[in-house]
Amino acid sequence: MQQNNKESAQATMKDVAFAAGVSTATVSRTLMNPEKVSSQTRQKVEQAVLDVGYYPHNLSKNLKRNESKTILVIVPNISDPFFTDVVCGIEETAAQHGYLVLIGDCKHQQKHENAFINLIITKQIDGMLLLGSHIPFDVSKEEQKNLPPMIMANEFAPELELPTVHIDNLTASFRATHYLQQMGHKRIACITGPEDMPLCRYRLQGYIQAMRRTGVPLREDYIIRGDFTHESGAESLKKLISLPEPPTAVFCHSDIMAIGVMWQAKKLGLQLPDDLSVIGFDNLDITRYSEPALTTMEQPRYQIGRQSMLLLLDQLQGRPVAPGSRLLDCELIVRESVCRLKS
Repeated sequence: MQQNNKESAQATMKDVAFAAGVSTATVSRTLMNPEKVSSQTRQKVEQAVLDVGYYPHNLSKNLKRNESKTILVIVPNISDPFFTDVVCGIEETAAQHGYLVLIGDCKHQQKHENAFINLIITKQIDGMLLLGSHIPFDVSKEEQKNLPPMIMANEFAPELELPTVHIDNLTASFRATHYLQQMGHKRIACITGPEDMPLCRYRLQGYIQAMRRTGVPLREDYIIRGDFTHESGAESLKKLISLPEPPTAVFCHSDIMAIGVMWQAKKLGLQLPDDLSVIGFDNLDITRYSEPALTTMEQPRYQIGRQSMLLLLDQLQGRPVAPGSRLLDCELIVRESVCRLKS
């Protein structure tokens, strides 16, 4: 990305105008009344603002006076129940410190990148919490100096070098798979989440490491790619059951997919857990009420939200916050969806 020769702290509206090829009046109008300029002009000005690093002095020489007391939370998919408790942890902690929270739903607002950028460049937000690795604007290491303080929660993207609150997904996945092995299962399938999500890659690696420790050759046909929906769990099980040697147990990367697996298993006439053991991931509230109740790896979702908000508050208050992982503990919750393999 093209950089201005001046230091970001010295960037002015004139620098933005030069980079965008417009007048300073147009820059001012775009920042103050974006609806009064064309979308093409708005995009040029917004990009120029980020390029020259105008954000730190945006509209005021006094940052304290211009605090919005508002945090933007970028959620991969607001309809996914996993994020409910995470957002609760964020909102309650933010409220305790006098901050409001705006929710940006990445899945349903991919075409509204400008809406997010407008919040940033017009200083309507003081900081951001990123709950996934799919962000609708550039948050690369190079670009971070032009953006407000940011913390990642739940997902870990080491290349961004951001402070991050999450669990050890590889170890948690290893433990889930190993538990099935302790129950006598060798033919264990894995229904993963999307390949482009880093946490899914870690969870798959944990499964693979646990399977390889037994000395049994890894079966690629036992690894099915899902997308964290009930439907993908159900469809994946149909593929697994149709194999000449179907699995006796299934480890799912999410509870939602595990519930889809159990629904499909019953539809196919299987008895759970006698014919098929199932283990999920997340410990959503619904897992206690499924039939049978779902064995799962619990994530401390509320604490992920709370601790990430506390880290962001540290940044906003000028305290040093080192990049990298803050790992929270997770726990295996044993219920009725897994049983010992009958010989």
